[in-house]
Amino acid sequence: MKFLARITAVTLKEFRQLSRDRLTFGMVVMIPLIQLLLFGYAINNNIRNISVGVVDDAQSFASRSIIDAVRATQVVNILDQYTSVQEAEQAITAGKVRAVLVIPRDLEQRAANSESKQALGQWLIDGSDNIVASALLGLRNMPLQELRRNFTNPVQTSTPTFESVLYFNPERRTPVNIVPGLLAVILTMTMILFTATAIVREKERGNIELLITTPLSSLELMLGKIIPFILIGLVQMTIILTLGHVVFDVPINGAPQQIVGATLLFISASLTLGLIISTIATTQLQAMQMTVFVLLPSILLSGFLFPYEGMPQPARYIAEALPATHYVRMIRGVVLRDANLLNMPGDSLYLLSFTVVGLLLATFKFRKSLD
Repeated sequence: MKFLARITAVTLKEFRQLSRDRLTFGMVVMIPLIQLLLFGYAINNNIRNISVGVVDDAQSFASRSIIDAVRATQVVNILDQYTSVQEAEQAITAGKVRAVLVIPRDLEQRAANSESKQALGQWLIDGSDNIVASALLGLRNMPLQELRRNFTNPVQTSTPTFESVLYFNPERRTPVNIVPGLLAVILTMTMILFTATAIVREKERGNIELLITTPLSSLELMLGKIIPFILIGLVQMTIILTLGHVVFDVPINGAPQQIVGATLLFISASLTLGLIISTIATTQLQAMQMTVFVLLPSILLSGFLFPYEGMPQPARYIAEALPATHYVRMIRGVVLRDANLLNMPGDSLYLLSFTVVGLLLATFKFRKSLD
């Protein structure tokens, strides 16, 4: 009986301690709740409203019928029309659209000639995301009954409605899509975790009083904490991309300075987010719990595993607030499509703004803790 009484006493003590630790108790409830909502509500492989463009060289009733039929599928959302294939390819490279439908000038001749083996049009598809590419490839054989009724000789049923060309990953190999995204996940995990424990570790070791008495300002201390981890992040980037290229034959089409520039922006944003966590948490355990709280949405909502186009609008708002979402777009664009950071100003400016605001907030929070 004494044995059970002692165990019961320790158990009750642990329950009381957990009830006083509100952050840990909140994580116990919130982490499974968030996972349930993300997997059950936000994650969806049934892709809709993929951003695409059109090059309509025919400019006829038949071409407009095709565009209307494609739009009616709700698989795509036609954002813009381009005057040439070259302009359309630049839009795909910059990540403005996922694909472009090219309608040839001789559309009506192709549709009227029952013996023609030519397709009515062509899809130029960004193949760097396999799930999105698969959804677009499903439009190759879509029926065009309205168009066929306008011609005496219908289009042969054996002829595909559209041809398709996959850019950047024509073989649809999974590592080509996964490796650049994996870089974002690994940097998110390590950079936030390292800095999330930075200030807390100083408190637990009793070094915070020494730092307070130094002539360092709060901003100088924050900068001094993150600079070493910037170098660590660049080393991780080099390892992942090098091994991805050597082992999995992932192409690295972008310029090194563009890759480093995009990664520096993301590392800085992740480190400042870790610093904010570090100024809020009181123990290293709490810091790690809060890191997991950020890491789960970063993996599931950033576009690393599940396409952004498959998410409902509320989930997209959350995704846009995460630095990882912007970096996944940037690093895939630079590494796979040879895009320039100037082609993605929205993502670059967001990461830069996140870093500045986050650093100022962490500095302010640390100064308050001193008071």
